[in-house]
Amino acid sequence: MGLVTAVELAKLGAHVILICRSRERGQQALEEVKKQSGSTKIDLMLCDLGSFASIRSFAAAFKQSYQQLDVLINNAGVVSLKRQLTVDGHESQLGVNHLGHFLLTNELLDLIKRAPQGRIINLSSGAHKAGSIHFNDPTLSKGYNVVKGYAQSKLANVLFTKELARRLSSTSVTVNCVHPGAVATSLGVDRKTGFGKSVHRLLKPFFRTPLEGAATAIYLASSEEAAGLSGHYWVNNQMVPTSSKTNSTELTERFWIWSEQQVGLT
Repeated sequence: MGLVTAVELAKLGAHVILICRSRERGQQALEEVKKQSGSTKIDLMLCDLGSFASIRSFAAAFKQSYQQLDVLINNAGVVSLKRQLTVDGHESQLGVNHLGHFLLTNELLDLIKRAPQGRIINLSSGAHKAGSIHFNDPTLSKGYNVVKGYAQSKLANVLFTKELARRLSSTSVTVNCVHPGAVATSLGVDRKTGFGKSVHRLLKPFFRTPLEGAATAIYLASSEEAAGLSGHYWVNNQMVPTSSKTNSTELTERFWIWSEQQVGLT
């Protein structure tokens, strides 16, 4: 979905910066976006969202090259069938899907505020409704399963969106989150072992295409209608209700403070 999003925004005339973990795959994506969009205003920068040090290094390099950021789309995501930890010791799904984006967004926030109307878009999922934040065991060291971990990370995306929107309510920056639907991507397939490919092939005919999944994020990034709308959860270009637990300011504030502590912002 990230590649399709980049292509469509480039077609609209945006200067797109791809953030990729792998230089080899990033270079392939760069060439593909240029080819499909017909644009040359595409840059590649490297960052591993599973490493706080890598995120801080990337942010410093980004600030050296750019003076403002109009749109930040937090699109990276992992699904870990087995429990894994990031280099900083966090459960990989919460570590990448939330904490990596949380730190990245905060590191770039000053540049987003410099934009005439900065926009932050977080990719979440309907799985957030089944999620809980396990404050007593956030790494899920007891009784891990992929659904429990993924749902926790997707709830984290919504809580982050709601609290950041509240904190930025006096600015021109908007923050929204998106449920893309079940999309035919390689999410959940182990790149090293190929584990999960057979299930993916079986289910692919029933999935949405990457373009269909990316459509709402593209809409929020580029449309005049979305300007000024903040703190919402979107499906198919429409605002829809989230799980009632995400409306608790006590929970969003508590989770924000916890997240700051984990990434070293306090």
